[in-house]
Amino acid sequence: QVRARKVTRLGAIIFEERPLPRPSGERAAQALADGVRELGLQALPFSKEGAQLRDRIGFLNRSIGEPWPDMSDEALLARLDDWFVPFQGGASGIDSINPGSLSEGLRSLIPHEVSQNLAKLAPTHFEAPTGERHPIRYDGEEPVLAIRVQELFGLKKHPAIAGGKLPLLLELNSPAHRPIQTTRDLPGFWAGSWKDVRAEMRGRYPKHPWPEDPAEAAPTTRAKPRGT
Repeated sequence: QVRARKVTRLGAIIFEERPLPRPSGERAAQALADGVRELGLQALPFSKEGAQLRDRIGFLNRSIGEPWPDMSDEALLARLDDWFVPFQGGASGIDSINPGSLSEGLRSLIPHEVSQNLAKLAPTHFEAPTGERHPIRYDGEEPVLAIRVQELFGLKKHPAIAGGKLPLLLELNSPAHRPIQTTRDLPGFWAGSWKDVRAEMRGRYPKHPWPEDPAEAAPTTRAKPRGT
């Protein structure tokens, strides 16, 4: 919380201390920034979307470089006056910070000439052949998509971002969302190790489809109809 007080002292001896009206506007925002420098960025209430936005921009900085800004803790703490203070005029404490204002501040660091490319280069979600949307993770060295393998049936081309130039690392999951295999080559997986995966998974999940040729099968999020 941002508070103000008036203290009359001589060295370490305090003669008088009384509270003052709570600061607001830029003074309060600057005080909050001082607190964030001391506590670290983990004290800020980033939303899930805000955290993903930071990861997306940071990924583009690591993979492309300028003009995409650095999103590391050190870089953001050094630039609090640029992206944090101008957006916190109404906050009087950490708990009154609007998570949306943090996302707005991060976006302000992206140069205008490239800001419209963010969704194309680093989309938030992948739309599976089933029509379901799945979030893409950007917190590592490469973008990752975790998805149930049945939702990719019928897909003959490996999912990619950045205009199809950067393949996603697929974390293929079972119907129970347990990891089966990771791949950067979905067609190669269908033609290769799928046979062994199918043999094992059919025994574990007999109610779900495990076609011999998944590249020609229909994608699904459901179990097989009864009696099949």
